Amino acid sequence: MSVRPGKPTGPQVLTNYSSSDPKTILFVKNLSFKVTSEEMYDLFGRYGSIRQIRLGNKNATRGTAYVVYESPQDAKVAADKLNGFSFGGRFLVVLFHQLDKVVKPEDLVTRQEELERLKKQYNVS
Repeated sequence: MSVRPGKPTGPQVLTNYSSSDPKTILFVKNLSFKVTSEEMYDLFGRYGSIRQIRLGNKNATRGTAYVVYESPQDAKVAADKLNGFSFGGRFLVVLFHQLDKVVKPEDLVTRQEELERLKKQYNVS
């Protein structure tokens, strides 16, 4: 078995993206639902050493992935080269992950309370 530089050899679990530099995390959209981690490592690994790739596996996240590079420079090059790139018959959308746009659990509670208040205010069930 050959191991390429930058490819993890065991299971990787990244539960807290904030521990990584936000400039190293790419958010990828418009992926084929059939894309594999191996294919993602092959494509994104061309542009630098990858710490981790997480493919969306739930209905709401299918077709998306997070790619975490070791260096911000590698992430920048990959984003520039792969945004709009045709991969698996689809054109990729590659963006830098924006921590400020991640919805926090306490924000969800606040938003749900606001929704309930508005429903009562406008007599909507």
